[in-house]
Amino acid sequence: MMVDPDTPFDSIEGSYEYVALLAEALGEARREVETEIALAGEEQAERRKQALLLVSYNLAKLENHITASRRILNDLRSLRRLLLDERKLPREHPGQAARAAAGEI
Repeated sequence: MMVDPDTPFDSIEGSYEYVALLAEALGEARREVETEIALAGEEQAERRKQALLLVSYNLAKLENHITASRRILNDLRSLRRLLLDERKLPREHPGQAARAAAGEI
């Protein structure tokens, strides 16, 4: 019996969507920080620029972790579909079945 998910983390798909939104938000934050870095450089605010560079570095690390998480979640989705026969098998070409039966493939 399947239970309806109440939170984004109750299913792999929900978690995948949440992580995708998080990745998008991180990308926006990095773009804003890059703009701030440029402004700090123009204003000769060296200490602020260094702090913003550190923020950008940490956002980049977090983006890499989120990207890895998305890939893992996608793999889990694919494996679940495979195990539960949710994924449809590709159609065989007419000659492919005959070659497979003859042991040519």
